[in-house]
Amino acid sequence: MLAQNTLNSARMRVSSTYVLAALVVLGVACHGPLERAAASSARLQTAVTIFAGVFVQAVPFLALGVTVSGAIAAFVSPALLRKVLPRNETAAIGVAGLAGMALPGCECGVVPVARRLTDQGAPGSVALAFMLSAPAINPVVLIATAVAFPGEPGMVVARFTGSLATAFTMGLLWSRIGRPGWLLPRAARHDHCVTGHSRWQIFTETARHDLLQASAFLVLGAVAAAALHVLVPPSWYEHLAGQMATAILVMAVLAIVLALCSEADAFVAASMSALPLLPRLVFLVVGPAVDVKLFAMQAGTFGRQFALRFAPLTFAVALVCGTIAGLACLGGAR
Repeated sequence: MLAQNTLNSARMRVSSTYVLAALVVLGVACHGPLERAAASSARLQTAVTIFAGVFVQAVPFLALGVTVSGAIAAFVSPALLRKVLPRNETAAIGVAGLAGMALPGCECGVVPVARRLTDQGAPGSVALAFMLSAPAINPVVLIATAVAFPGEPGMVVARFTGSLATAFTMGLLWSRIGRPGWLLPRAARHDHCVTGHSRWQIFTETARHDLLQASAFLVLGAVAAAALHVLVPPSWYEHLAGQMATAILVMAVLAIVLALCSEADAFVAASMSALPLLPRLVFLVVGPAVDVKLFAMQAGTFGRQFALRFAPLTFAVALVCGTIAGLACLGGAR
């Protein structure tokens, strides 16, 4: 029995941190063969360059985002947010949406906060408006967008406007059509923000969790950006760029599939320079609102029936809001 407990404890201690460390060591050990393989192919060299560019540009903003996310989890109580909400539900939706500006963090970290808001008595529409706005309009995301699109301030304004409009619209729609029974209570929640017994433990665990998870999706996005440049013929981009409606829909679906971190997705969108700004903006508005990882998180936190209702509606609203914001702020479909 003692040996079994020791084995179980050892398994529990093999966390994602150790997996990441092992992968880093493996990468360093294989540096020589990988470098020789890249040098043997011009296309592979191009892919490596694009991957490194996207990843290196995004890492500082990712690090800042997870640091602030950890600090918020440790020092900002969801009860405080509940106290400042107006009693009028429509006004509360507006306040909750704007409150997202001050709470940067990964989408995964915002879902449990929204769950706690509903547990404390906040209307579901208010919690959902906050859940959609926080990862999309916070300062870290907006600054990252400005850096990824230098000389295009309209992209920052359009992303802020489209994402905030998505949060407000979904909050108002849910206040009209939503039912309390759709937000099912769940006993087992993915709530990394409350682990630990001290503020420092909460800070370090939240930051570690967000960094590892967001880094994984950043790597996936950088790989996808490199692959799209190398594997997809330039003529395909030119053809897609000439069909604006198709390009918008394709980029919206791509945002769902890639499931990038909102603090790094702007650099992936910027790397798709052959496409017009409008489809890339829709990519940035849809991604933080609905993707495959968010669907799984929301299903586990609020219930599968909620996620099946919420995700398709959110996709449609984000697609429309992103397109309208782009047309208004980017000077047309460019």
